[in-house]
Amino acid sequence: MTRQPTVSVVVPTRDRPELLRAALAAILAQEYAGGIEAVVVFDQSTPDESLTELAGVTGPDRTVRVIRNERTPGLAGARNSGTLAAEGELVAFCDDDDEWLPGKLAAQVDALTADPAAEFVCCGIRVSYDGHTVDRVLDKDRITLDDLLRDRMTELHPSTFLIRAAALRDGFGLVDEEIPGSYAEDYEFLLRAARSAPLLNLRTPSVLVRWHKRSYFAQRWDTISEALQWLLQRYPEFATQPAGEARVAGQIAFARAASGDRRGALRWARRTLRRNPREPRAYLALAVAGRVVRADAVLRTLHKRGRGI
Repeated sequence: MTRQPTVSVVVPTRDRPELLRAALAAILAQEYAGGIEAVVVFDQSTPDESLTELAGVTGPDRTVRVIRNERTPGLAGARNSGTLAAEGELVAFCDDDDEWLPGKLAAQVDALTADPAAEFVCCGIRVSYDGHTVDRVLDKDRITLDDLLRDRMTELHPSTFLIRAAALRDGFGLVDEEIPGSYAEDYEFLLRAARSAPLLNLRTPSVLVRWHKRSYFAQRWDTISEALQWLLQRYPEFATQPAGEARVAGQIAFARAASGDRRGALRWARRTLRRNPREPRAYLALAVAGRVVRADAVLRTLHKRGRGI
């Protein structure tokens, strides 16, 4: 039997002990012939060393390591701390409030093994929000940079990522820690990875992704707006995809409207419509700016359908 590559699963966490244990249990229970190392990265919180005891329940090729985020506080720095500490040939991400479904890891490793030129593989997700569950699966086997410029593809969630460790350390690189508030760091990471090589995708919902009810304060919306403007500047390739640029500009317009910046919302909505008159985010932004509808009401409706703004 061919030896299976070892896999390190980076799990950033902060103050979600019960969900974290469920995430780890699902990782360690994967039916996979190779070794699995879970690297739990505590970000701005006290590490729980008792988590290492979970490994002994599932078998000798399963280990749990607990470390602190020694880099930039936040999700990007935590993921990078875990990646640099990882010892596996492959590196996977899993958020502390998500769960891998049975068969996820073995199928993804098989896909990477079958294509030596590939560096990165994703899969579909099962979104759980407010009592509703929706499967989101892309009808594509490969994702190119142009695909990602046109569409963020929510299905490509970080908890689905499996990557060759060499690509992270010597190829397209780690998660960017300079993005304001770490917002959209996963999207920027996908864009950069796709610049290097097309991403593989499995057409199965193999990760349960939990979306939580949250209050969006003005400062949060300001961070979203700043991060997305940073993204447009960093990737001039958006200019080659008018619909994709309009999508991001529409998100900025919505964020400005949600934060109470009516003038900024109108300016970005105009930019959005110049690039794509059919972009719905521009009209949602104008409705929020005109106080026809509340931003949180729009988000709740979208989330119930497994979608975001």
